[in-house]
Amino acid sequence: MASTGYEPLFTLKQVAEGLWIVDGSTISFYGMPFPTRMTLVRLEDGSLFVHSPVDLREELRREVDALGPVRALVAPNWIHYAYLPAWQKSYPKAKTWAAEGVQERAAKQGVNVALDHILDDVAPSLWRGQIKQLVVRGSTTHREVVFFHCASRTLILTDLIENFEAKKVPFKLRLLARLAGISDPDGKMPLDMRMTFRFGEGGKGLGMLRDAVEVMLSWEPERVIVAHGRWYSSEGSAELRRAFRWLL
Repeated sequence: MASTGYEPLFTLKQVAEGLWIVDGSTISFYGMPFPTRMTLVRLEDGSLFVHSPVDLREELRREVDALGPVRALVAPNWIHYAYLPAWQKSYPKAKTWAAEGVQERAAKQGVNVALDHILDDVAPSLWRGQIKQLVVRGSTTHREVVFFHCASRTLILTDLIENFEAKKVPFKLRLLARLAGISDPDGKMPLDMRMTFRFGEGGKGLGMLRDAVEVMLSWEPERVIVAHGRWYSSEGSAELRRAFRWLL
């Protein structure tokens, strides 16, 4: 796979106390090279919450094992599951939580993903009081659950905001990224995804999305991690308002 340009890859990068990201290789999605990013949280009992796992390389596994036991594998939306089987095989004692639609789409793609739990608005006991979660509803197709790490005030998104840096996107795709509204420094929800909310839930989808964004803003995030492109290390609430100004 091609490099994402977020080197070093497949290594832990500490964001805050008990919080790390890992940048992985790219995945082609409708011809667009998407860099992958995993977020890892060490819970109060010392175990690890792994959000949107990237390709599990041996060097990465050694670093993860040094932090603590993996107890939670999380597929936060319906298209972020590609590397789950490898993590499930390596960490058989971990439980897997996923957004609605993951298992169905994985099966269509020929990927065997075994799930233990479907994510909803209530955090399971393993991370309750440490990580908040919210199902973002209203789309005709997109299913995503967002998380908020309370101790570091970090909002963890997946695809609701994409923020591609031009120099890290193939030249022929830079205009497409700009037209889709996903170019740094003004990354937003992709236009095609916005349309799925506009027509969702009998025309109520945008209102449901707005309600979800208002909840995220009420958490007052200091930083916002996204799966694709540059993430926001400061002024998280302001960046969230900027990215959703078309909606609020």
